[in-house]
Amino acid sequence: MAQQDMFDGKSVLITGGTGSFGKKFVETLLKRYKPRRVIVYSRDELKQYEMAQVFNDSCMRYFIGDVRDLPRLHQALHGVDYVVHAAALKHVPVAEYNPLECLKTNVGGAENVIQAAIDNEVEKIIALSTDKAANPINLYGASKLASDKLFVAANNIAGGHRTRFAVVRYGNVVGSRGSVVPFFRNLLAQNAKELPITDVRMTRFWITLQQGVDFVFENFKRMHGGEIFVPKIPSSRITDLGEAIAPGLPHKVIGIRPGEKLHEVMCPRDDYHLTVEFPAHYVIKPSINITFQVDYSVSNLGETSKPVVEDFEYSSGTNPHFLTVAEIRRLLEETV
Repeated sequence: MAQQDMFDGKSVLITGGTGSFGKKFVETLLKRYKPRRVIVYSRDELKQYEMAQVFNDSCMRYFIGDVRDLPRLHQALHGVDYVVHAAALKHVPVAEYNPLECLKTNVGGAENVIQAAIDNEVEKIIALSTDKAANPINLYGASKLASDKLFVAANNIAGGHRTRFAVVRYGNVVGSRGSVVPFFRNLLAQNAKELPITDVRMTRFWITLQQGVDFVFENFKRMHGGEIFVPKIPSSRITDLGEAIAPGLPHKVIGIRPGEKLHEVMCPRDDYHLTVEFPAHYVIKPSINITFQVDYSVSNLGETSKPVVEDFEYSSGTNPHFLTVAEIRRLLEETV
């Protein structure tokens, strides 16, 4: 079967499928391919009901279930070919206040997804990660780093099974729920006289929801198993973001919140010896030996890479590509 048709006739499941990413992923999957089944696996019946009003194709299935529930995952993954693991507790302060709940979902849930996938002979899984998993300073980031490690090591745990695991790591999604963009817009709608800025030096990576979804689709095709895929995406300064949303509105510096960084990192300096650069993305190779032989310098699509320079770090603060205020404004207009 041709690479571009790899999802045709296949069963695809997405955990946390009623979230922003899940809905865009399902929309794109139905638009581009002809899957046999698309299974949305999540906990919230209202969100599933609302999603089913929009995505009601005959291939759609809506499974109520929690990634903490291994027997339910076993049932849901029966006959599934591809999985996107998007379910997670993502809110930094909530994770700090409810640490065990965060670990049960983000670490225990990852373990359950891995085990159920191997037992059901799922072909490929991609787990969504975050820039906060690189050199983490908050529990959410630490839990996602643990999850990343679990998914990389799962390629060995799979043993003689066919299941292969990879990870996709990227930065802030423009306009996603809980991000600073809707927060600023809400303040503007309330006629705020100033925007609260944590630190004028702060920078962040930005990616659109569609770009994030497309990157996952591409990596299903290019993955061998064991990679952490990192896209080359632009950065912006928090002050430029504020100016793009509310031109001329004064900024009030309120200080960095607990668990927050000045700059985010996606490829840590400590992993430079494991990192290779492709034209549009980076790959962090496994730090452990993988039982199957793979040349990670060449993707499954035949793309070739080069090693990064010594002490390389991919940080939002030193990123060569920064968005201008005008570019941020255009990006925001596309994601309203």
